[in-house]
Amino acid sequence: MSETFRTFLRALPDFPASLPEFDPATAPQDPAELFRQWLDEALAAGEPQPHAFSLATVGDDSGGRQQPSSRMLILKNIDDDGWHFATSRTSRKGRELAAAPQAAMNFYWASQGRQVRVAGPVAELSAEASARDWADRPRSDGNSNPGWQLYAVQPTEYEFWQASNDRQHVRHRLGRNGTPAD
Repeated sequence: MSETFRTFLRALPDFPASLPEFDPATAPQDPAELFRQWLDEALAAGEPQPHAFSLATVGDDSGGRQQPSSRMLILKNIDDDGWHFATSRTSRKGRELAAAPQAAMNFYWASQGRQVRVAGPVAELSAEASARDWADRPRSDGNSNPGWQLYAVQPTEYEFWQASNDRQHVRHRLGRNGTPAD
């Protein structure tokens, strides 16, 4: 069974036949600007939910060992506070962020062969901003939710990754404030 499954997985296509090109030397220096450009291109290519991302956090498992976990969320905004997302403070991710306020976001756009990774400390935003986010939800369950929290990842690292069918994938790594990183 495992060899058949392995063969099946290896036969699946990795990327579309036609992929956009990416030259980091011509990219905007501001990572948020480059992200917005790639998001617009993903939208134009028909990528469903291009604002969805996987959020990775770390918490303790039942034995007290560090255990990473991830889940899909929606990007709410990018501003001077950071890259916004929201969840309940009492959810697993809310509890993990309270104990270890660090996270990584990963956006993936299959039609473009692109992904963007953003990582850094996480800050809780104000109660007013959290209430406004709750009220702005398309299917809000009531007027308020005191457990709802708006957070912001304050990036210390970014990685823009462009697939290439010749396997010469391009990694554009940046540090805090868009400075080049190793």
